[in-house]
Amino acid sequence: MKKHTYQLEIHWTGNRGTGTSGYRAYERSHTIQSGEKEVILCSSDPAFRGDPSRYNPEELLVASLSACHMLWYLHLCAEAGIVVTDYSDKAMGIMEEKPHGGGYFTQVTLNPVITITEPSRIEEANLLHKKASELCFIATSVKFPVHHKPICRVAAN
Repeated sequence: MKKHTYQLEIHWTGNRGTGTSGYRAYERSHTIQSGEKEVILCSSDPAFRGDPSRYNPEELLVASLSACHMLWYLHLCAEAGIVVTDYSDKAMGIMEEKPHGGGYFTQVTLNPVITITEPSRIEEANLLHKKASELCFIATSVKFPVHHKPICRVAAN
């Protein structure tokens, strides 16, 4: 079995000068970076005093699931000879917060809209979502269901 290691740096940038001297005394701002890649500006969800203009960990989890599914799906289509010319997804995750803190995701739903070149391959293209979900490293690592509601279209000539 091959092992892969992923390393990145997170740096808190929200010290207003007094650190965490009080719950409202600091910002939740932080950055994520891996190697020489571009820095991702992050915060917590606005419901938890975060900056709404920055990504939060919950959004990044949903984005990871969506991107992993897409990459496996495109791979499977290429192997099957199904030509995909466009792919977009409006993924949505639901997290439930516990009354006394903490919480958990209950589900994520992927809503990919895919454009392929051949009308006769729509059914086959739709079936590949199940296999992509079974192969997605992120989806097989979470303990909540990841649903998909794909729409497959045919490219205009």
